[in-house]
Amino acid sequence: MPPLRSPVRLGVVLACLILASNVAVAQYGPIITASGPVNRSMGGVAVATPLSPSSATYWNPATLSGFDRSQVDFGAEMLLIDSSLASRFAANAFGAGVPPIPLAGQTKSNSTVYPLPNAGLVYRPEDQPRLALGMSLNAVAGFGVDYPGSQTNPILSPRAPVGVGAGPIFSDYQVLQINPAASYQLTDRLSVGGGPTIDLGRLQFNPGQSLRPDDANGDGFANYPSALQTRNSWGAGFILGLYYRGDTWATGFSYKSTQWSEPFRYNTTDEIGRPRNALVHLELPMLCSWGLSYTGFDRWVLSTDLRYLNYANARGYGGQGFTGFGSAAGLGFENVFAVAVGAQYRATDRLTLRSGYSYGSNPIPDGQTSFNLASSTIIEHTVTVGASWAVTDSLSMNVAYLHGFKNSITGPLVLPAGAVPGTSLTSSVGFDSIAFGASVAFGPTRRPSCLVRSNATTEIPAVVE
Repeated sequence: MPPLRSPVRLGVVLACLILASNVAVAQYGPIITASGPVNRSMGGVAVATPLSPSSATYWNPATLSGFDRSQVDFGAEMLLIDSSLASRFAANAFGAGVPPIPLAGQTKSNSTVYPLPNAGLVYRPEDQPRLALGMSLNAVAGFGVDYPGSQTNPILSPRAPVGVGAGPIFSDYQVLQINPAASYQLTDRLSVGGGPTIDLGRLQFNPGQSLRPDDANGDGFANYPSALQTRNSWGAGFILGLYYRGDTWATGFSYKSTQWSEPFRYNTTDEIGRPRNALVHLELPMLCSWGLSYTGFDRWVLSTDLRYLNYANARGYGGQGFTGFGSAAGLGFENVFAVAVGAQYRATDRLTLRSGYSYGSNPIPDGQTSFNLASSTIIEHTVTVGASWAVTDSLSMNVAYLHGFKNSITGPLVLPAGAVPGTSLTSSVGFDSIAFGASVAFGPTRRPSCLVRSNATTEIPAVVE
């Protein structure tokens, strides 16, 4: 690294590695766009389309009233991320002879397959016909990369004073969410729903660029400590929803609050091994969704959802630049606007086919590339297909395939003094994923007055007595 020795300017190439790496199935920043194979295969639409218990509690608990029977679903997704990190430093970019020649290289992440579990339940009490209760457990957010050190990719070269980079980069962020929920039919057409959201998260990253760096060994080059030794952190919020059903049209709205959480706490060390304690705040943003579905064509369900995610005001995501101590002030995320569309066709009494498309605006502008080099949270376009096979009237097997089209962001290396001419940093990511699971319906069937199609072969009523 060039000799930037001031505490504020300290070895700032490292600051470009903010923990925005991702396991993101999601193109909504680190937030996962759907829950379970049924919801995934429909592109994530669910706000006005009750097709599975896990997606109903995930996106709009008011739609729990749209199920004619009690039902449980469970599944898993296998996500394969294809991410790479490239950098180019011109000769003398940091001063005379630093580096002495142009440096350029590209490195792929060693990330493996990420498993994403999900499970959901809707229960219709026989003695409370207007009430529906639900519960789900979902992987709702995450990121993670594993870039090895490199002698040819300058940003991954050894730390100063040996090199001009950060060395190997690792990050792993996971959030599981428990959603107990309830829905109540106010009228034959209108339902309301809501419930708390309980989060369990874990965040590990190295170098710990969100922590204050130190120069404990006195060599003039301050370095970030690791942020690996930690425990799980708890958080909570809430979700509220409305669901209105006509004869063939349905609409819904949901509001999911900011997920207020305790800080992630780290036991780490300075450059000479003395113990340090550190805190990092990272909270998932407020999210609003509106949905519309149409069931007027025989055997078809057509749906769309619109979403808004307020990252700019979410703690840990919205800050920009550096603090006075040389640590990253935040990820510099912008707010996200998203749309999802999906179609379901009941091909036979046992086979149901689905397809979908999801778009989410990239939350990371090119000017923030330097603070998000390890990030996979930049995917914008995803296509999905899937199917369900009704083994019996009560049991369905579900599968989905997703492809996230590769996207890239490019920008200069940014130091506390500003962007460095002659430097270029590029982060690229795409993904493929397969999800599978099962749905089991149980209990008595309620008499419908208007219908949407379930993921099985049975017809699910939008209104019950």
